[in-house]
Amino acid sequence: MFHELTIGGVLVSPFVAYAMAALAILLLLRPLLRLIRFERVFANPPLAEAGIYVCILALLIVLV
Repeated sequence: MFHELTIGGVLVSPFVAYAMAALAILLLLRPLLRLIRFERVFANPPLAEAGIYVCILALLIVLV
């Protein structure tokens, strides 16, 4: 079970920590996506990347 984080005396929801972790994972994946020419497969690459972010976030919430 993941509990609230305390940053400077302010309680931070676990969702915020998951969102930051998902963003970090996505930023690590971006060079790999560029290497496999991810943007050529989709008509709207930023929207597809946002979808990957949501999938990563959902996986973190379910698995942790």
